[in-house]
Amino acid sequence: MHSGHFTAADGTRLAYEVAGTGLPVLWQHGLCADRGQPAEVFPGHAGRSRITMECRGHGLSELGDPARIGIRQFADDAIALLDHLGIARAVVGGISLGAAIAMHIAARHPARTSALILARPAWLAAPAPPRLRIYAEVAARLAAHDAHTARGFIDAMPVMAEIAAVSPDNIASLHAMLERPDPVSTIALLSRIPLDGPGLALTDIRAIAAKTLVIGTQQDWMHPFEYARTLAAEIPDARLAQITAKTVSRPAHVAGFRDAMDSFLAGCGVRP
Repeated sequence: MHSGHFTAADGTRLAYEVAGTGLPVLWQHGLCADRGQPAEVFPGHAGRSRITMECRGHGLSELGDPARIGIRQFADDAIALLDHLGIARAVVGGISLGAAIAMHIAARHPARTSALILARPAWLAAPAPPRLRIYAEVAARLAAHDAHTARGFIDAMPVMAEIAAVSPDNIASLHAMLERPDPVSTIALLSRIPLDGPGLALTDIRAIAAKTLVIGTQQDWMHPFEYARTLAAEIPDARLAQITAKTVSRPAHVAGFRDAMDSFLAGCGVRP
């Protein structure tokens, strides 16, 4: 395993990690997460190389100009990382925000995409999915108050009870966002990314040619299983894997994630 940095076209310094050698798999994290999230569920296997870029404002990467924060910019940065590493084609995939980035790459850069993995998707084609709009409220409260006070306001919102009834894990993730060490980057990310979209029309999604795995769970309010089902139905060469929700059992969730990815990567017939 090795870690490094590269510089994007606008001068922003971005961090990445490469683990293993062999089939390159660009495997991206979710909103306000870091390299540890995708690493946890990636199936360790000889002959595979997990490549994770920490997006602007995440992990060890610089935020850069907040006005540039967006899914399409993150996708451009990921392509720049592949260029930096000398990788012409890769399996591209990710979790939540990472899935939106990967879907954009597969649609706009098909020659760079050997296969596609969309895990717990939070977007279809349209920007600003209704269930992500709570993040804008989190950003507004965090901009006006310290993390402890902001949490009090957020927890008092009626929608929080609805989320907690479906997915306590989603509540834990929201609380963790409030405790990130750099509130400036958190506010920039939460005020922009949830209102963004993958920059695709449904026709673009239907035109994705890459062999695709879509992973979804029930009991995940922020990532409706219907989104996973819809993407698996719309992408021509896609299959759907339903795994245990983290709310039910984190160990079973991780094991199911790894099994689904392992089977797909072993059978997709792609090479570096």
